[in-house]
Amino acid sequence: MKKLYEDFKAFAFRGDIIGLAVAFVMAVAFANVISAVVNDIIMPIVAIIFGTTDFSGLVWHLRDAAIYYGSFITSLVTFLAIAFGVFFLIIKPYEAYKNMKMAGGETEAASVDDERVALLREIRDALKK
Repeated sequence: MKKLYEDFKAFAFRGDIIGLAVAFVMAVAFANVISAVVNDIIMPIVAIIFGTTDFSGLVWHLRDAAIYYGSFITSLVTFLAIAFGVFFLIIKPYEAYKNMKMAGGETEAASVDDERVALLREIRDALKK
């Protein structure tokens, strides 16, 4: 029984499990930010364009069945708004930051390499004498 407890403890408190738990909590908290952006900024723009943010009233009656395609349209618009928000508020700024950081790192690496090459040439020239 003690071995089972030790195995479980080793599993539950591994570094990747803790990191995953932190990532999950951060994602849940960030979901509120994305929801606020979608509901308070993007969906009012949709309302200006289409006159409403909720299309669930759109129904197609086919004999005795009612097909609520408006709910699908509302879900689709919400998904696209969330994807738009994530892309332009997270992905693009992160890519720009990463590219800026890489460009700076390459410049520093190139200058360090140039200094090393110059130093090696001086050593070579000194050894030739």
